[in-house]
Amino acid sequence: MKIFGVLFCFVFALNVSTSLNAQDAYLLDEVPLNYKKRSPIYDYTEKNLNNTDTIPDFERRSSKLKITGTIYQSDGVTPAKDIILYIYQPDESGNYVSKKKKGKRYVNHRGWVKTDTNGKYTFYAFVPGNAIEPLTYPRKMGPKQIHPIIKEPGIPEYSLDAFMFDEDPYLTDRCRKKLERIGYTGIVKLDKEQGLFVANRDIILKQNIYSYK
Repeated sequence: MKIFGVLFCFVFALNVSTSLNAQDAYLLDEVPLNYKKRSPIYDYTEKNLNNTDTIPDFERRSSKLKITGTIYQSDGVTPAKDIILYIYQPDESGNYVSKKKKGKRYVNHRGWVKTDTNGKYTFYAFVPGNAIEPLTYPRKMGPKQIHPIIKEPGIPEYSLDAFMFDEDPYLTDRCRKKLERIGYTGIVKLDKEQGLFVANRDIILKQNIYSYK
């Protein structure tokens, strides 16, 4: 699977294969035939999904982050229940840490939620580091990002605009203008509550779709 993202405000291909979560709660009892090729959003067991999840290594990270929000139907008003939201991210050094299980690689820092009847979701994660843009010399750093994929009932999964952070110095005025021109909607502001960074990101289905292609 090829995953794309904006680093340093233009497109590059991040060739990362993704698979099962390292947390035992998500390990599948049987490996499907399409296991290696399918989107990582499907690598969970339904009975373990709820509207809150914790990214691996959360407790060990210094920049702990709580991301909350509401997912709405396309009218922007009606809460969307039973929506699966999957996120993955680099570590605090900006590295996409990969692991391997049953012959398939996956990004270690990731998680899944399923919205409740009020469309609410919460992730306990950490603020990622600025990733290095590939194929550049001298090497360039890009904005901090958390990458979301969404699954609505009855339609294929799709990527959303990455979560970026308003306080990120790599999110320059020039960068923001470029993102605005392409309809990017993913910048969040960080607050601090009892030693925990807190961010809110509401999502409107079919209106926050990955825009930097």
